[in-house]
Amino acid sequence: MTEKPQATPAEKKATAKPALNARSLWVPITVIVVAAAVVIWLLWDGESNGDSPAAEDAAVTQPEDEDQVDTQEDNSPAEDDAPEEAAEPEQPDLTELERHDPEDPLAIGEADAPVTMIVFSDYQCPYCASWSEDTLPSMMEYVEAGDMRIEWRDLNVFGPASTQAARAVYAAALQGEFWDYHHHLFANGEILSEDQLSPESMTDLAAEIGLDTEQFAQDMNSEEVEEQVDDNAELGYSIGAYSTPTFIIGGAPMVGAQPTEVFIQAVDDALERAEEG
Repeated sequence: MTEKPQATPAEKKATAKPALNARSLWVPITVIVVAAAVVIWLLWDGESNGDSPAAEDAAVTQPEDEDQVDTQEDNSPAEDDAPEEAAEPEQPDLTELERHDPEDPLAIGEADAPVTMIVFSDYQCPYCASWSEDTLPSMMEYVEAGDMRIEWRDLNVFGPASTQAARAVYAAALQGEFWDYHHHLFANGEILSEDQLSPESMTDLAAEIGLDTEQFAQDMNSEEVEEQVDDNAELGYSIGAYSTPTFIIGGAPMVGAQPTEVFIQAVDDALERAEEG
């Protein structure tokens, strides 16, 4: 996900293509296999929820004459011989992407919780901000009950300012203040401007919430944090996640800041699957 002109919040509501890093990252074979499955599932899901051009053409195509109609009727297979309708493709299981690392600074909840939610987000994404404000509190109830773990991955589809914010958040997380810093960036369900995401502004925010600003600045600009942020983004791209927010809930993908009730149902379904083994 080349630097571009500053975008307004309204423009950021449109899907953006990420500026991919030139540095190549090695992706495990399991992730490649999972990525192919996700792309197939997402393509099928998009077609099943939209109008198919082929279907529209079929609806307006008329036979040229009556003889053609008769021939088509005579040659049509009997109902008993009609091929069975193609089965819907199974959703891929993406649990292989869950880390369950107790030391993950961008995660909250028990490492062995029955359900894990992976969130691919962007600090310049208005929908991510509204989801964080409207739906995340309900998701945290599952975390507090020990039923779910949330693992955050910044996708950074809006470019350098998003990456800068992600590095700042990771630096705050290394001091145990990920969620506090996160909520300041998405305060009241709104995103900050690119100027407000500058390194200087990020350091000022660190001071405001009581962080060691010297350590914060050092971590924010470190190669280690840069690699962690880049790896999280590349993982999202590798499975076809090019828009935000994107979620994986108990191994099942979900795209977009859908209503809170949809997420509650998705988590409940994942818990039911986990109980069934």
